[in-house]
Amino acid sequence: MSKLTKEQELLNEIEKLQKQLEIANNRVKTAKYGLVWMDVPEAFEEESENQLPVLEEVNEKAIKNDDSKPTHILIEGDNYHALTCLNYTHKEKIDLIYIDPPYNTGKDGFTYKDKRIIDRFPDGTAVPKDHPLRHSYWLSFMFKRIELAKGLLKDTGKIVVSIDDNELANLVLILSKVFGDSNQVAILPTIMNLKGNQDQFGFAGTHEYTVVYAKDISKCKFNEFELDEVEMEKWQEDEIGFFKKGAPMRATGEEDKREDRAEMFYPILIKDDFASTITKEEHSRIYNKETKTFDDNYLSELILKYENVGFEVVLPMSGDDYGRWRWGFSENNRKRLITDVIISRTNNGISLYKKQRPELNEIPSRKPKSLFYKPEYSSGNGTAQIKDILGSRAFKNPKPVELIKDLISVSTNNSAIILDFFAGSGTTLQACLELNKIDFNLQNIICTNDEGNICTEVTYPRCKKAITGYKNSKNRIVEPLGNSLKYYKTSFVGKNNILSASDEDKSLLAHKAGYLLAIAENTLNEIEATQFFQFFENSEKVTAVYFKEEMDEMNTFLEKVEAVQKPISLYLFSWGNSSDFEGLFDHIPNLTIKTIPQPILEIYKNIYNIISA
Repeated sequence: MSKLTKEQELLNEIEKLQKQLEIANNRVKTAKYGLVWMDVPEAFEEESENQLPVLEEVNEKAIKNDDSKPTHILIEGDNYHALTCLNYTHKEKIDLIYIDPPYNTGKDGFTYKDKRIIDRFPDGTAVPKDHPLRHSYWLSFMFKRIELAKGLLKDTGKIVVSIDDNELANLVLILSKVFGDSNQVAILPTIMNLKGNQDQFGFAGTHEYTVVYAKDISKCKFNEFELDEVEMEKWQEDEIGFFKKGAPMRATGEEDKREDRAEMFYPILIKDDFASTITKEEHSRIYNKETKTFDDNYLSELILKYENVGFEVVLPMSGDDYGRWRWGFSENNRKRLITDVIISRTNNGISLYKKQRPELNEIPSRKPKSLFYKPEYSSGNGTAQIKDILGSRAFKNPKPVELIKDLISVSTNNSAIILDFFAGSGTTLQACLELNKIDFNLQNIICTNDEGNICTEVTYPRCKKAITGYKNSKNRIVEPLGNSLKYYKTSFVGKNNILSASDEDKSLLAHKAGYLLAIAENTLNEIEATQFFQFFENSEKVTAVYFKEEMDEMNTFLEKVEAVQKPISLYLFSWGNSSDFEGLFDHIPNLTIKTIPQPILEIYKNIYNIISA
C-alpha cells in the first residue's frame, strides 16, 4: 500500500470522526432532559448519510376506487428512511400519530441493527437478551424515530403510543425529552385481557398502556364519546355507588322450584322499604335435610310472627308453587339484601330485583376515562380479526380495530391525516377505512419494512382485502370498505454525504423527487412522465415537475402547463432557491412556483444534525 493511500485513509477517517463530533456537539447543545443511555448507532446510518432517501411508486400495487374517498399511502421500507422523506412531504401536516412499536420483551422479535457490535460486546462475548444494553438498543431505536416524527405534527397534533411494562418508563422519558414533560396528556392503562394472563409472575396481567402526548398541550383538544342518554337514564346511585335494575331475585328456568335448591327458599322481609330476612336458626327449621321435607306449618308461623311486628313477607313463587331465590341463605347474602335489592311495588304486590352494579367501564361517560376498557379491546379480538381476513394468525398480537377506532375518534377531527410508522398488520388503516364508512374523511399513512415478508404477506394483503372486499374464514362475503391506496418503497440516490452532495447527486435527487413532490401536494395520480418532466393530479389541482437542468423539453412542458385547467404547483430544477425560467410562466393564473432539489436537501441536512447550530 502506497504512502499516499495510507494518508488518504487517515484523512478519510479524520473527516468521519469530525463529522461524528459535530453531530454529537449539536445534540449536546439541544439536550434538555436528563435521560441518558448508551447511544448505539444503527447499521444503516452511515449509508443513509452518504445517500439521499427518496420514494418510488409501485404502480402494480395501487388500488383505485372512484368513490370520492381518501387515497391512503403505504410506504415499504425502514421507518427511519420513510420518516426522513415525510419530513419533506408532510412537515407539520399530521394531525395524529398512532404507533404500536416493539415492546422489547425479548420474545417479540425486536432486533437492532447495531453497526458497531451487533449482538456482541467489543471483546466478542455475547450480549444476553436480559442485559441492560438491550434497553439502550431500544432507546436508540425509538428516540431517533420519535424525534423525526415530532416535526411532522401540527401544533395541535398528538402522538399516541401503545406499550407494556417492559419499556413504559423509558418511553415516557423519551417522549418527555422530545415533546417536553409539560405536554404529557395521559398514561392510560388499557385492558386487553380481563381474565388476566396467568403466565405472568406474581400478578395476572390484564392491561397494557396507551401513552398520549401533545405537541403543544395548550393548543390541542380531545373529543368525547357519543353518550346513549337512554342507557344513562337506567343508572341510579345509592350510598355504595351506581346501580341499575337487574334480574328478578326469584330464580327462573328449569330448576326454579324450592325442591331444586332447598337452601335458596326463605322469606324476605320488607319494612320501611328495606329488605331483610329471618335468622339462621329459623331458616334451618324450614327444611329438614335428613327427611328432605319442608315444614310449611312452621313457615306459616314465621309469616304470622313477622307480619304482627309490621313486616311484609315476600316468598318466591313459581306459578302456584313455591319457587326459590337466586341467592342462597348466608350471612353475606343477608347483608346484600340491605344494599343490593330493588323493591318494586305494583298492583300485583311486591317484586324484588337485584341491583346490578357496573362492571369495569360499564357506566357511560362522554369524557374518555383514564382507564381504557371495552370488551372489544380484547387482544383476542385483534387476533380473530386478522385470522378472519387472512385465514391464519399471520401476525402476533395485532391490536383490535375497535381500540384504534376509539383512539382516533377521541384524539382528532373527522378529516385528519393520521400516521402509523409501525404499521405491522395494518390495523390502523382498517380502523380509518371503517370510520370513513360512516361520517369520517381520514387519510392514513402507514409505514413498515418487509422483514419476514410482513408487508407483502400481511400488511398489504389485509389492506387490499379491507378496501376491495373478501371472503372471510367462514366463507362469507365481506363488503368492500372502499377508499384508494398508493404503494411506495424507499430508495436512495447519490454517492456522497448530504453536506458534500455533488452536482450529480443533486441532479439525481431532482430526477427522483417526483413522487416526494406528488405526496407533498397530495396529487397522487401520475398522469404523464418523460425523461424531463412529470405531471400528477387529484380532483382539485395538478403538480408539474421539470427535473432536468437541460432545456430541451421546456417548450413542450410550457405548452402542457398552459393547457391545465386546474390550479398548478410547479417545480423547476434549480441549483439554488429560485429559477431563471420562472418568468416563462408569469402569464399562467393559479400557479405557484417552487424549486428542486435544494429545499429537500436543506431538510435532510437538518434531520442529520449536519448544519451547525
